[in-house]
Amino acid sequence: MQLPVASNFEVREYARRSIRRHSKSFAVMLSFYAFASIASLIPAWVIGKMTNFATARQLTTTRVTDYVAVLLAASVTYGVVTFLARRRSYVLGETIFAELRENFLASVLALPLVDVERAGTGDLLSRTTNDVEALARTVRFALPEWLVAMVQALLTFVAMILVSPKASVMGVVSLPILFFSTRRYLRYAGPGYRRERMSYATLSGTVAETAEGARTIDAHRLGPRQGRRIDANVRESFYAEKYTLRMRVAWFPVVESAFALAVAATLAWCGWLAIHHQLSLGAATTVTLYVVQINDPLDRIISWLDELQVGQTSLARLVGVSTVRDDRPLEGPTPSSETITVRDVSYAYRRGHDVLRHVTLTVHPGERLAIVGPSGAGKSTLGRLLAGIDAPREGSVRVGEVDLASMPLGQLRSHVALVTQEHHVFIGSVRDNLALARPNASDAELEHALDAVDALEWVRALDEGLATELGATGHPLTPAQAQQLALARLVLSNPHTLVLDEATALLDPRAARHLERSLSAVLEGRTVIAIAHRLHTAHDADRVCVVIDGEVAELGTHDELVARNGEYAALWRSWRNEKPVTS
Repeated sequence: MQLPVASNFEVREYARRSIRRHSKSFAVMLSFYAFASIASLIPAWVIGKMTNFATARQLTTTRVTDYVAVLLAASVTYGVVTFLARRRSYVLGETIFAELRENFLASVLALPLVDVERAGTGDLLSRTTNDVEALARTVRFALPEWLVAMVQALLTFVAMILVSPKASVMGVVSLPILFFSTRRYLRYAGPGYRRERMSYATLSGTVAETAEGARTIDAHRLGPRQGRRIDANVRESFYAEKYTLRMRVAWFPVVESAFALAVAATLAWCGWLAIHHQLSLGAATTVTLYVVQINDPLDRIISWLDELQVGQTSLARLVGVSTVRDDRPLEGPTPSSETITVRDVSYAYRRGHDVLRHVTLTVHPGERLAIVGPSGAGKSTLGRLLAGIDAPREGSVRVGEVDLASMPLGQLRSHVALVTQEHHVFIGSVRDNLALARPNASDAELEHALDAVDALEWVRALDEGLATELGATGHPLTPAQAQQLALARLVLSNPHTLVLDEATALLDPRAARHLERSLSAVLEGRTVIAIAHRLHTAHDADRVCVVIDGEVAELGTHDELVARNGEYAALWRSWRNEKPVTS
């Protein structure tokens, strides 16, 4: 599954809104370019005039001096106005691109977590890198150049008509060839570029997943299989690029031939008119020069169309992210209590393959509940349902009789929060990383949260304490320290119910035990649902829920389940390396 791609209509609407927001800047920019284009038309007109005077033997030194002065003024004016026009176009392009990046980032942050996970990291990574980079080139260069070329081509054609409508006829002989060849190219190039971008996304995802899971791949001897997958992805990207390249190779020679045909036909036609005294030699010269001159903007119009196709495809992928809507309402009822009730819940990641089946469970306020079971039993999936990240296929998960799946996200996170062993350190200071959970928290509150997770000592030992820069360009953290920061954010967010999915897995057992005891003091009175492989967590819990093959096999206190000598007792003995009890 991949994130959606916006339709052509949605892309046009987005572009239209952007242009409307900057309509004044667009008008000024195009006016500058139009003025520069008019200045660029003067040299051909001057050469035509001088040719007429020369053929009539009326070309004097004064006239030559005057015309040279006009040419000099036109050249200086063209240079100055073009500089101002390009400066405005680049500023406008950067402004529009900055808005697009901000809108895209806001859309990414608003994506429902379920959609991101189902789409995979490769698709989103490709959009935030390849597509943003391609669109940057389009907005900064392709779009301004294309608009400028359109203005120049239009004004040059008008100048040709004003000089001689009859002589200008052959100047448009290339237009039918350009129109039909370009139309055919665009019809087939669009799908080709979409295929190319999708192949980049798939390849990026496969490479990223292979790099992240290198140890697992090596442990299970899956290297050759991953190598074949990457080879297949590279092959698909190769053929996708080969297709678009073949389209360009077939199209560009036709375009260049059409330009040459227009110049040759105009020169022959104007020569015939001049020989038969239907056109002055100066007018023939001017029109021919204009045809040569118009080929440059026409060539840029055609050439940048290729880049615009890439940009349109990338824009469709970026705008497509904003079309993903969170089904959660903006407002909802307030739960009457903090009791979490799971009623006859079934859940499947793929249709027909339930990983949870008919689970019923009640978690009381302030209770410590441990969820244990073998790998793949469905513990983490149950934790995600309890945290409101996923909605059950059947049944309901409620807090105080309010369905978690229908609660606004902000309200949900004030009741339930999920912390997994996965963590992320953002580029910024320690203070910035912690303040994500509570932006208005004071330094004293940040230090209290760090102290609760046994991180205050090493944070104070940093060169700049809370102001120490972290992330890829800052002070490196160990996985255990990064996880402590994630837990400190949890303390700051202050939800009533915490779902800890192996939240201390990256710490050594002794440090994890000490941290859990420290957290217990801070989280006194709150509901804690701990999904754990280390069974000392279950030993300390009020109740233990044993999940086997997607079903609740046992539920009770540690002592009750050990005495029952069932699934939990077997797990406990295995963890403690004890021999089984025979009855």
